[in-house]
Amino acid sequence: MKQRCLATVFCLTAAFSLTSCTTVPQPQPEKTTPGVSSRQAPTVRPLAVLGAFQQEVGLLKDMLTDARTQEIEGIEFISGRIGTEPVVVAWTGVGKVNAAMTTTLLLEHFQPRQVIFTGIAGGVDPNLEPGDIVIAKETAYHDMGTLWPQGLEYGGVKSRLTNEPNPVFFPADPVLLAAAERAARAAALGSIELRGGERPPKVVTGTVVTGDVFVASPKRSEELVETLGASAVEMEGAAVAQICYQREVGCLVIRSISDKADNSAVMDKQLFYTMAAQNSAGLVVKIVTEGLKRGVE
Repeated sequence: MKQRCLATVFCLTAAFSLTSCTTVPQPQPEKTTPGVSSRQAPTVRPLAVLGAFQQEVGLLKDMLTDARTQEIEGIEFISGRIGTEPVVVAWTGVGKVNAAMTTTLLLEHFQPRQVIFTGIAGGVDPNLEPGDIVIAKETAYHDMGTLWPQGLEYGGVKSRLTNEPNPVFFPADPVLLAAAERAARAAALGSIELRGGERPPKVVTGTVVTGDVFVASPKRSEELVETLGASAVEMEGAAVAQICYQREVGCLVIRSISDKADNSAVMDKQLFYTMAAQNSAGLVVKIVTEGLKRGVE
């Protein structure tokens, strides 16, 4: 009885001191939908442009107005405008893991409506020369699958978001692809000074393949054409496309040829890199300022 009285006195005292005797509700964990960021979506979702090399991104960064920089996990993201279009730009670094990490941070923190990945590549199509541009209608890994004695059988891993297998070929976003093809017809690209003389660059729509190796082998280049129908080979595009595919964000890969992925690839890359990067960046700006706008008129 004495204990009950003490308890009653305690609760009355607590009530007068504005303190409740009831249990304080605990915060419930935030509910999230698989594949959708829990962050609040920005009012205006920007177009994102990623590049593998700092110089490629630097060319686009210099074209931004109202530029502002934000560093996330050591990665620099630059937001601004190209013309009237809100854009966020970032440098991924070389290779699939770097590209996937940067793309994931981008989607989580900026929630772009679409992603363009741009930069240089090796031209495995013998009809391509340094300075030419490949707009990827699809991208694929050339080093993912099952390696049998007779060769590599290409196949995609399962998505961690849906548990469904990824396709071998990631399709380009149709709106971005159409905008790029429109912009290519109007873009003024720099001429190419090759060993045989100067020639205007050409822009083609094709297949870009990705792997964690720099290809400098005529034999391997021929295999990529035969097995995957490749036009160009690089080291990041399919990783960006996979993350976007799994998160249902439209993606387009654009690559400017710096070499022919053959015995002289290392030397040619150094020789033609700047010109190839300038042409790629120039086409991206044309897509943003004209290609996308004409597509919605």
